[in-house]
Amino acid sequence: MAEQELGVRDLDLDKPNSARVYDYLLGGTLNYAIDREFAEKVIEQLPRARLICRLNRAWLQRVVRFGLDQGIRQFLDVGSGMPAVGHVHEIAHARDPEARVVYVDNEQVAIAHSERVLDGNEYAAMVPADGEHPEDVLAHPTSRRLLDLSQPVMVILAAFVHFIPPERDPAGLIARYRDALAPGSYLAVSSDTGDEQDEEMYRAVEMYKNTTNPLYLRGRDEIGALMDGLDIVEPGVVFTPQWRPDRTEDVGDRPEEAGILAAVGRVS
Repeated sequence: MAEQELGVRDLDLDKPNSARVYDYLLGGTLNYAIDREFAEKVIEQLPRARLICRLNRAWLQRVVRFGLDQGIRQFLDVGSGMPAVGHVHEIAHARDPEARVVYVDNEQVAIAHSERVLDGNEYAAMVPADGEHPEDVLAHPTSRRLLDLSQPVMVILAAFVHFIPPERDPAGLIARYRDALAPGSYLAVSSDTGDEQDEEMYRAVEMYKNTTNPLYLRGRDEIGALMDGLDIVEPGVVFTPQWRPDRTEDVGDRPEEAGILAAVGRVS
């Protein structure tokens, strides 16, 4: 797809971008040749790459419905990526058309198309910001307009922290979001993992070193530590299809093939 078709100018296309690669793996069209070529090479090394992305998206949708079941009507999706079908606002607004949804991303295509998709929607909006700076995200005029931090909010970090190396302190990042939230809020995290993975996963991770967003795999204990200070809800830190599946058969015989661990914590 040409840059003019995407409606975004002055993009850096020297390297594939993880958000656009993820969009392609989900079957989206908001990506470029460099992203598609890279994604196909990933699939060669990790044939279940599309499945991993679909299972993570399905987890995200279950998390939103879980939040709604708990009475949450405010959602902050950090590192939201492309505006694909079944995104947070669609799930939330199917239950409550006045639920508030704020998306956060700094990828230009994601910003441009989210703004286009959400144009005229008074209850959902994109904040063009770096999700690694919670204070900037929460102080943004759009966040302040849509979110009341004195009331419970669900913060979603889906497939986000695995792009943050240890030296950028992902635990501190999560703690800063946590500390800004009212009691009764929730924080949802999913991350690529090396737990119970085969060489295919490690070959794919090696490939991501050549993108704008290298991957850092995290295990159960590491994810649990990232969520220190939160009450992790059942079933704990598990592979995405194991997290409150709609049907038992959705888990499958090998949930570890999902390649991503997920957890949700409550602010007490």
